[in-house]
Order: sequence, then structure tokens, then C-alpha cells
Amino acid sequence: MPALTAAVLGAFVAYAAAWYFGAVEGNFALLLLMATVVTGLYWLAERFYFLPQRRAAAAALDAQAQARGEELQRLGIAAPPAAETEQAKHKLLMQPWWLDWTAGLFPVILVVFVLRSFLFEPFKIPSGSMIPTLLVGDLILVNKYTYGLRLPVLNTKITEGTPPQRGDVMVFRYPPKPSLDYIKRVVGVPGDEVAYLNKRLTINGQPVPESALPEFFDEDAMRYFPQFEETLGEKKHRIIVDPDRPAMIQGASDFKYRQNCRYSVEGVVCKVPPGHYFMMGDNRDNSLDSRYWGFVPEENIVGKAFFVWMSFSKLNRIGSFQ
Repeated sequence: MPALTAAVLGAFVAYAAAWYFGAVEGNFALLLLMATVVTGLYWLAERFYFLPQRRAAAAALDAQAQARGEELQRLGIAAPPAAETEQAKHKLLMQPWWLDWTAGLFPVILVVFVLRSFLFEPFKIPSGSMIPTLLVGDLILVNKYTYGLRLPVLNTKITEGTPPQRGDVMVFRYPPKPSLDYIKRVVGVPGDEVAYLNKRLTINGQPVPESALPEFFDEDAMRYFPQFEETLGEKKHRIIVDPDRPAMIQGASDFKYRQNCRYSVEGVVCKVPPGHYFMMGDNRDNSLDSRYWGFVPEENIVGKAFFVWMSFSKLNRIGSFQ
């Protein structure tokens, strides 16, 4: 068993190293599931086989020591100190390293697996596409049950939950490459006609309410951008635009249901198909979103982003957001 355990742990380390150095495309959900299963099997083996064996050996040692003490006492010889027997029992009962690194870690790994798969998952904001709502490097929490619980790895929905609403900030698997997680704002739900023309958002023929705010200073770009408060449904949030960027959408790919979209020099108009969502970043001119790669299918949904739990740039940003 020690050799087998060393091989199993070595395989996990090798996979993690290959993922880190870009040799393989990693899947953390799958890695965590495998770690839970493997350590769970070791925990069961420890609970029902290895631990009872060690306890039986310790009990046998106790009985042997007692019999020997009685025999020495009969012969008038002083029995050995009890501490020697207790030390030997401790060694027998002690968990070996290969169980300590597997069965011993199972409760912690199980808790992490359950929390991450069904309740909350942490994410780090990798880009500026959601500025000013979320900044690069913000550490956020994503609610995994609001939109319905899903099986880990398979991402199959097992409870209905509440459908995403316009204005929600949602994490989803990037349609062109599902191994990547993206975060954007839900702008269009199934059946909506979303138009983004001349940098003004319209949904089902109704302009989305927008009011001007003081300019936003982007510390990374070292410049000011026009900032607005936009209202989607009952949710108010801030957006920024770059007046130097053209309204025309350049470089849109050939995505599924592309026939639902009409591109022009003014922007784009799209009809959201059933079971899909139209996503946009709050940094409207610096966001690779549905305008470029299409709609997000319902099965790609990961969860609803709702809380910044750490922001190293500005601690006062910690808290919930819309």
C-alpha cells in the first residue's frame, strides 16, 4: 500500500505540475472530484480495516504485557515499566504516512468539494472587462445554487432554481472554449431582441435607462473614461465607454445562431434564441463578449457572482455588488 499510495500522490502532483506549466489543459473540478473519491476510499479502508487491525494489535500487546507481568510477579521479578508498553501501543496505533496523506485529508477535501460544487465558488477577476463594477485582481464569490444545482464536472442541472435575470453578473463557461470561465453581465434573456447601436443599449425596442456620472479614472490605462449608471430591470450598475473606439463590432466570429444577429457600422442587433443568454461587459469598449462570440447556452452557466471577498487594490471594495 505505501508504494501504491506514493504512485497515486505522484500522479496528482504530476498532473498539477503539467497544468501549471501549460503542458495539459487542467480541470480543477475533475481534479477535486478525483481527490475526493480517492481519499474517501482510503478513509473507508482506514475506518473499517486498517484502524481495527491496529487496535486489535494494540489489544493483543496489552494482553501479552499483562500476562508477562503476572508471570514475572509469580517468579518474584519486578515487571517492566508500564511506559514501555504504552509507547509500543502508541506506535502500533499511529496512522502511517500513506494514510495520513489520504484518509487524513478526506474530511477537508470533502468539505471543499461540497462547498465549491453546490454552494459557493471563489474566482479571481483576470481582466478589465467588468470595470468599473469589478477590478482586475478582485477575488469574488459565486453563488452555485441560485440558478439551480448542477452535478460537478458534468454540469448537469439537478434542481431548477431561478432563471438568470437581466442585470445579473454571471460566471459561465466560455462557449468557444468551455474549459475557461468568463464573467459578464446578463443583458438579454431568451426571446429578447438586444441592440447595441452607437453605444446605446436597447432591449425589445426600449432604450435602457442611462444617466451620466462623473468620469471614471482607470488606474491601469491611466486615463479618464465617460461613466454612466445603467438600469437593467430593477438593477442599477455602472458602465464606462471609450469615445475613441468605433461603434462597429470588428472581428465577430462565426458562432452558433449567428443568423440571429445583424451587424452594421452602428453596432449589432441580436435576437436571443431559446435557452441562451446575451452577455456584455460593463467596460463596453474593452470586453470580448456576446457581440463577438455569440450567445451563452444554459448548460454553460456556472453561477451568479455577488460578493467581493478581497480586493488588494482597495479594501473598501469588499462587499456585495450588483
